[in-house]
Amino acid sequence: MFISLLSTLALGAAAYRSEVWDQQQTEAAGLVWRGNATAVSSHERINLRAGDLPDAYTWCDVNGTNYCTMSRNQHIPQYCGSCWAHGSVSALGDRIKIARKAQGIDINLSVQHILNCADVGSCHGGSLDGPYQWLHKVSQKTGTGIAYETNNPYLACSSESKEGLCKAGNWECNAMNTARSCSTFPPEGTCQGLKHYPNATVSDFGNIQGADAMAKEIYARGPIACGIDATGMLDYTGGVTSKKGEGVDHVISVVGWGQQTAAEGGKQYWIVRNSWGEAWGQMGYVYVEKGNNALLLESGCAWATLADYTAEEKDNQFHCFEDASNC
Repeated sequence: MFISLLSTLALGAAAYRSEVWDQQQTEAAGLVWRGNATAVSSHERINLRAGDLPDAYTWCDVNGTNYCTMSRNQHIPQYCGSCWAHGSVSALGDRIKIARKAQGIDINLSVQHILNCADVGSCHGGSLDGPYQWLHKVSQKTGTGIAYETNNPYLACSSESKEGLCKAGNWECNAMNTARSCSTFPPEGTCQGLKHYPNATVSDFGNIQGADAMAKEIYARGPIACGIDATGMLDYTGGVTSKKGEGVDHVISVVGWGQQTAAEGGKQYWIVRNSWGEAWGQMGYVYVEKGNNALLLESGCAWATLADYTAEEKDNQFHCFEDASNC
């Protein structure tokens, strides 16, 4: 999203194009604007008040244990405005790591699977709520969810993309573009889609607004995906930003919050993981003042709860051959 923002901002505010769908676009895609899986959101049953929460808390360091998964880069191997998928995937990946008590190799979910199959956005924008609504639907319908990145790596392409390698590929939703494996060099070897593949499913999803609701959800269940005004952080290099926002045009994941020392000003701030790679910001993160809707970060966030995931300790893997002929 960074390259596109620079080019459009250079033309002035009138030329700016948001890459997060508004309510009309969201509902036109068959999604529920700020939807919840149940009539009464399970978030409302979290028995915590703002006063119960610590001054600082981050899933990247809970008593010395890191529950945060990797930082991602939506801009390679070519530009793709898929922030809306990256934020959701990163937050859900963290929740898997939390469920696993930070044991074992990190499980990283496939953004490309969402781009190929979810129909809730593309490389030219998408829905904050869409990824979790799609994943909940397929989880309930098929019992199988989002593939792992090892069987569907991020290529920064969607069906309408013409940039870079995208024009040479097929990005429709099929078995090959859900999860695949390749045996050896052609003509002897083949690539084929997998009927059985490691995946993660969700049991619930919802949308929240406001600093208190965000902190309660993060503390109780894990990181969340939120909309933000990216124009205010293009040149961010450190510190706590308190800039006002003008419009939500980007999606990130929030992993917790911190507090400055009294000498620094004493502000509380959100710890925000972006998807512009670790060369940007504070190794891929930005700190945004908490409690005043800076950069519109507190305007809307999405969360999901896990149903299941494939892992060695759960003994639920379907073991594929090297050539995937049994999968």
